[in-house]
Amino acid sequence: MSHRSDRTLDVRALARVEGEGAMHVRVRGDAVEDVRLEIYEPPRFFEAFLRGRRHTEPPDITARICGICPVAYQMSACAAIEDACGVSVPEPIANLRRLLYCGEWIESHTLHIYLLHAPDFLGYPSALELAKDRRDLVERGLALKKAGNAIVELLGGRAIHPINVRVGGFYRAPAPSEMAELALTLRVALDQALDTVRWAAGFDFPDFHHDHEMLALTTPGRYAIESGTVTTTGGLTFGPQEFEQHVIEEQVPHSTALHARLAGRGRYLVGPAARYTLNRQWLTPLALQAADAAGLGAECRNPYRSILVRAVEVVYAVEEALRLIYAYEPPTRPYVDVPPRAGVGFGATEAPRGILFHRYGLDAEGLLTTARIVPPTSQNQASIEDDLRRFVSARLDLDDERLTAECEQAIRNYDPCISCSTHFLDLTVDRG
Repeated sequence: MSHRSDRTLDVRALARVEGEGAMHVRVRGDAVEDVRLEIYEPPRFFEAFLRGRRHTEPPDITARICGICPVAYQMSACAAIEDACGVSVPEPIANLRRLLYCGEWIESHTLHIYLLHAPDFLGYPSALELAKDRRDLVERGLALKKAGNAIVELLGGRAIHPINVRVGGFYRAPAPSEMAELALTLRVALDQALDTVRWAAGFDFPDFHHDHEMLALTTPGRYAIESGTVTTTGGLTFGPQEFEQHVIEEQVPHSTALHARLAGRGRYLVGPAARYTLNRQWLTPLALQAADAAGLGAECRNPYRSILVRAVEVVYAVEEALRLIYAYEPPTRPYVDVPPRAGVGFGATEAPRGILFHRYGLDAEGLLTTARIVPPTSQNQASIEDDLRRFVSARLDLDDERLTAECEQAIRNYDPCISCSTHFLDLTVDRG
C-alpha cells in the first residue's frame, strides 16, 4: 500500500495482558524500521529492599511481585536460600512443593487460555463479550481455574499470595482427609482440562514460526516444574548456579525491564513452548495423547499454538497433582530447619510463563547482602520484538486498525506478565 508505506503505530496500553505496556512500530517504505515492546511501569525495587532482610523473609516478600504466579517466586526464593545454606528438603516436602506448583500452573494457564487469549481466536473483544454468547465456555474455564486455586489455597493457606510457605518447607502440612477432598475436585477438572485441549485445537492458527533458541529446565523422567538442569534447544546445559555466566541482562532505553540474552548466542525464548519442546517425552501418556490429537508435533515453534501447549500442560498438572495426592503421606515434620550461614545461593523454577532465576547472598548472620531476580517476561522481550518485526513485515498491506489488533494478539501469544491491567488500546498513527 504505497499511500501508507511510511507510518508509525503507537499502542499506548496493551489489552488483556497482566500489566501496562505499549507497542511502537515504525515503517519506512516497505521495511519495518523499528519495533519496540515498551514496558513503562516504574521500577519496583524488590531486589533493593530485600537487602538487609533475614534469610527467612524472601518467600513472603517476593510472593508480592506477582498476584498471578506468587508460588513461582516463593519456590525459586526457597531454592536459592536453601542452596546458600546448604540444606536440601526431604522428598515428602519436595512433593508438596511440586503439588503447590501444579495448582499455580492450572490456575494461571486457565486464566490465560479462557479470559485473555481465546477471545482473539473466537473474534471477541473480551471474555465478557464471549460469555454473552458462550457462557458455558467461560464457566468451564472458571471452574478449572477454581480447581487450581483450591490446591494453592490448601497448601499455601490462601489462593493469592500464599502464607503457608516457608524456607525449609511449610508451616503446616495438609491432613489426608483434606487431600482426599481435593482429589474429588481434580478428577472433575481432568475432564475439563481434556475438553479444553480439544476445544482449543479447533482454533484457526496463523502460519507463523520462529527460530529462537529455547531455554527451559529439564529433569529426566518427569516434566520439569520446581527443579532441574537449564537446557536449550541449541545444546547448552548448565545448573542454576551458573545462570549468571550465561544469562546477560542489559538496559534498553524503551523499557524499565531489562532485556536478557545468552552470552555469545543472543536472544532466546522461555515459557510453555520451550518447556514442551525440551520435555515432551516426559509428559504423561494421557497428556501426550492429548497433544498428539491436538496436532502438536515434536516441538512448538508457532507462538500462536502456545495456547495449545498451555492446555496440554494443564492436563499434565492435573494428572500430576492427582498422582501426588494419591501417594501422599504426611511428613513427620512439615519443614526442616535452615540455619543461616555466609554464602551465595541460586534457585530456578518454571513459572507458568517460563524459567524464573533467583540469586541471594547471605552473611554469617543470615542477612541478605545481595539479591537478583530474573523473571520470564524480561527474558522474552527481545524475542517478542523480533517476532513482531517479522510479523509486521508480512502484513504491511493491512490497514492500521487491523494491523494493530493482530499485533496485540501476537504479543498475547507470550502471555507477558507486567502487572495487572484492564486497559484497552489507545492507538495513534503518524504517517510520513
